[in-house]
Amino acid sequence: MRLPDELHARAKQRAAESGMTFTELLEEALRLVLRDADPVDQPEARYQVHPLPAGDGVRPGVDLTDSAALVDLMEGR
Repeated sequence: MRLPDELHARAKQRAAESGMTFTELLEEALRLVLRDADPVDQPEARYQVHPLPAGDGVRPGVDLTDSAALVDLMEGR
C-alpha cells in the first residue's frame, strides 16, 4: 500500500498517541469506512421496526426504558 508521506506521518503519529500500531489504526479506519458503506454491519440495521396497530401500545412486560432488556428481547434471548 502506498500512502502520501503527509498522510502516512499523521497516521503513524495518531497510532502512537492512541497506543496502537500503525496496522491496528489502518484496520480500525477500514472497518469504520466499510461499516458506514454497508448498513448490514451497522448494529442499528440488524433490527426492523414494525408499527403496531393503533391503540395496541407496548407489549406487556416490555420496559422501553431498559435498553439491555430490549436488545435481549429483539435478539430472542
